[in-house]
Amino acid sequence: MSGDRTARLLQELLRFPTVNPPGETAALAHFLRDHFAPLGAEIDLVQAPRKDGPTHFIARLRGDGSKRPMLLAAHSDVVPVERDRWSVDPFEGAIHDDWVLGRGAMDYKGGLAVFATAVSLLAERKVPLARDVILVSEGDEESGPHGTRWLADHCWDKIDCEFALNEGGWIFVDKAGRPRQVNVTVRDKVTIVLRLRARGAPTHSAWPGIGTRTAIGRLVTALARLVATDPAPLMSAETQAYFAALSRTVDGPLASQFHILATSEDEAERVSAGERIAAEGDYSFLWHALMRNTCAVTMLNGGIKQNVIPGSAEATLNIRLLPGQGLDDAIGYVRSVIADDAITIDAPAFPSLDAARADIRDRSNRIASPVKTTLFQALDARAREIWPGTEVTPALFEAGTDAVAWRMRGVPVYGIYPYPVSPETMRRMHGNDERIGVAALEQGTEWVYRVLVDVAGAAPAVRG
Repeated sequence: MSGDRTARLLQELLRFPTVNPPGETAALAHFLRDHFAPLGAEIDLVQAPRKDGPTHFIARLRGDGSKRPMLLAAHSDVVPVERDRWSVDPFEGAIHDDWVLGRGAMDYKGGLAVFATAVSLLAERKVPLARDVILVSEGDEESGPHGTRWLADHCWDKIDCEFALNEGGWIFVDKAGRPRQVNVTVRDKVTIVLRLRARGAPTHSAWPGIGTRTAIGRLVTALARLVATDPAPLMSAETQAYFAALSRTVDGPLASQFHILATSEDEAERVSAGERIAAEGDYSFLWHALMRNTCAVTMLNGGIKQNVIPGSAEATLNIRLLPGQGLDDAIGYVRSVIADDAITIDAPAFPSLDAARADIRDRSNRIASPVKTTLFQALDARAREIWPGTEVTPALFEAGTDAVAWRMRGVPVYGIYPYPVSPETMRRMHGNDERIGVAALEQGTEWVYRVLVDVAGAAPAVRG
């Protein structure tokens, strides 16, 4: 069974502690090299110019060259863990009750294991290929300057392609665990990190009477306003199509609320529908994010000693913008909510706000990947075959991905988490006891393998 095989590979990948930062992925890249070299793949390992930094892995199965290459991209770095909150060692690769547990099981070593197994099957079964098939395991997606944009700037000839698969869309299941909707993402939200800085007069902690005029007091007052405020829903072409599809696949009164979101021009109606969905839907945390720009407080920094009122304090905001939105929309929203002009706002990843503005404009204005391509049509057809009765729809991804390197060069990219997931499994991503099911891995591997045969094969689909 491919699921058992994929699960075993995922276990091996999870045992490499590729937490980013620092994002040291060389050992995992060498493991993949040893896996693919005997299959006849051409291997490149690209080391980023950073001590103990990421190593990118690239494998290529050669086709006859009659068609341009296709690419599968996954990332091998993972976010940090709170070990004391896990029921298992997050880097053990444990299997319990048909779940593979570990940091990265969903995001995105599970996807890497599915992609790698599907590509391996092409080589082992000697499927004749009309085009090269390229597998990329990127090492700096979660944090760092040497991700796929850096890789593309330095090694574009190794990853250039006609179209690509990447992480992205979700496969929703109903309460009985049956897949109901397969989302293939054709566009990502744009991520921008903003920093709020508050300043005040440092003094002894015995004299807190100046209240919100302190740096921390001013900052926490601003943050309290941010976390208590919800931006109004904004509809894009992708989200309208997405919610229209949901109106056909969900059960009960939510269907009509999704229809309102997809079709209504009345903001009050959309707000009301959004509130009802957030209160009732199993996937409401995801739907909430797709309706609007989002703003999350993710880091705080302030204070030098327990008995000193500090003179400065900072907070980091992680903002995800809908297509067409820019830096000024993000800053304008934050300014209007915090209502404190004395707090400064900057974008620490950029040398200036003008540089950030230009970068976000460039990313946000990229058009969605078209659905009339061989790859999207194969994803659609094979998904309906693997999961009968599901609806396949192009969608917007609520987060950012490493697909940006290809999107910015006009290459269509289609995002999938190639396994059905429940709301509970989704909520564990970047959280505690992250997991993915063995059966889900099997289904995803079969899906991706059949798509590869359809899109890259030079002969009719191979079964086995």
